[in-house]
Amino acid sequence: MTILKKQDDKTLYLALAGHLDTLSAPQLEAELKSSLDGADSLVLDLEGLDYISSAGLRVLLSAHKRMSGKGGMKVRNVNEVVQEVFSVTGFDDILDIE
Repeated sequence: MTILKKQDDKTLYLALAGHLDTLSAPQLEAELKSSLDGADSLVLDLEGLDYISSAGLRVLLSAHKRMSGKGGMKVRNVNEVVQEVFSVTGFDDILDIE
């Protein structure tokens, strides 16, 4: 998985590409841990994300909880495959998907 990061004022933008699974979830978790302290809001662009596993969902849920006390978290450009996972797991009711 690749992570492209951009910080704009107090908003952290992360674009994810590839597979967010057991092997790559720790990479995203580490990036969020090191970057979220200076951010009031988080925007995740999932256009390039081909696959997400339960480990990836756990990282997204953790980030959502952490950002709910701040400016929130938005998820953008979700493809059909990832949207199906969000729908089946109920994450489409939890996350702010644009």
